[in-house]
Amino acid sequence: MLEDLTTATFSPTSWPAAYPKGYAVVDVETTGLARDDRIISAAVYRLDARGEVEDHWYTMVNPERDPGPVWIHGLTSESLEGAPLFPDIAEEFTTRLQGRVLVAHNAVFDWQMIAREYARAKCEAPVRQRLCTIALSKELGLPLPNHKLESLAAHFGVVQRRAHHALDDARVLAEAFRPSLRAAAANGVRLPLHECRPLTEWSDRPATPRIGQQAGPRGYGGYRQTSWRPARKRPACPYPNPGRYEAGGRLKQGMRVAFSGDTSTERELLEDRATEAGLHVATSMSRLTSLLVTNDPDSGTSKVVKARQFGTPIVDEAAFGQLLGDVEPASEG
Repeated sequence: MLEDLTTATFSPTSWPAAYPKGYAVVDVETTGLARDDRIISAAVYRLDARGEVEDHWYTMVNPERDPGPVWIHGLTSESLEGAPLFPDIAEEFTTRLQGRVLVAHNAVFDWQMIAREYARAKCEAPVRQRLCTIALSKELGLPLPNHKLESLAAHFGVVQRRAHHALDDARVLAEAFRPSLRAAAANGVRLPLHECRPLTEWSDRPATPRIGQQAGPRGYGGYRQTSWRPARKRPACPYPNPGRYEAGGRLKQGMRVAFSGDTSTERELLEDRATEAGLHVATSMSRLTSLLVTNDPDSGTSKVVKARQFGTPIVDEAAFGQLLGDVEPASEG
C-alpha cells in the first residue's frame, strides 16, 4: 500500500537515481482542440528534481485568428491584439522547457499544441520527454472520481482560483504534482514518461472559415488564419477488412485499427508499424473498426465511447505490440 501522499518523509538517500533532474509544469489555453487551432496563452512552472518550485512564467500569445471559446478562457480578440506572436516568445519558452520533462494534465494535448506552434515557427520544441499527471495518478492509485484537474487539486487540498487561466492551472498542477512525485519516489513507482518526437512533416494549406464567420482583410475574425496538416499521406491498405479482432486470437492483415489517447511509443511510429504489418489505420471509429488501442479504456473519449457502443474490442498498447509480432496474412482470392 502506498504511503500517505501528504505526510510521507524523504531522506536524501531515498530519492530514485533514475528520476528526472527537473520538470516544466505547463498549461496552454488554445483557440480550440483541432490541429489548426492555436495557443493563446501559456504558463510554465519550473520545478527541481524533487518537485520544488524554482520560478514561473506566463504570457499571452496572439493567435493571428479568432480566439475561439472566450466563455471558457476569457481571452478576447481585443485583449490578444497586442500580445506577442508565438515566434516572439519561442526563445523564452525554450529556456523554460530546455532539459526538463514536460508535465501537464493530459500531456499529449499540450505537447502536440506546443510542437505544432514550434513547427509553424520553423524551429523545434526542446522537449524529449513528457509526463501526464492523469497517468501518474493512475500509477499511484489515487481515489479520484474522474480525471479532471479540479478533482486532482481537491484530492491534495489545492485551491483553484481561476480555472482555465493558464497561470493558475499551471500553479494548481505544480502544487498537486509535488506530493504525487514524492509518493512515487517513496514507493519506488516508475514514472510514466513518454518520448516526445519533434514534428518535422507539416505544411500549411488554405484556411476554411468556421461556421458563422466571415472573412476579413486579415482572415477570419480579424486575424490571419492558417491551418496545418501532415505532409505525408498513408497508402491505402491493399487488403480487405476481415472483420473484428477476437480476444485471444491473432490480428489479420486488412483489419481496421484505431488509436485513442497517450501512448509510450509516439503515435506515428505505432501507426507506421501497423501499416507495415498490413493493417488499416483508421482515424475514426465506426462499426467496421476491428480494434481500438488505448492505454486508458475508462477515459470517456469519443472513440472509447463509440467502441463500447459498437462492441469493438479494446486492447492496450503493450498487448497491441505483442499482437503486431504475429499478424496473420490476408486470405488469398
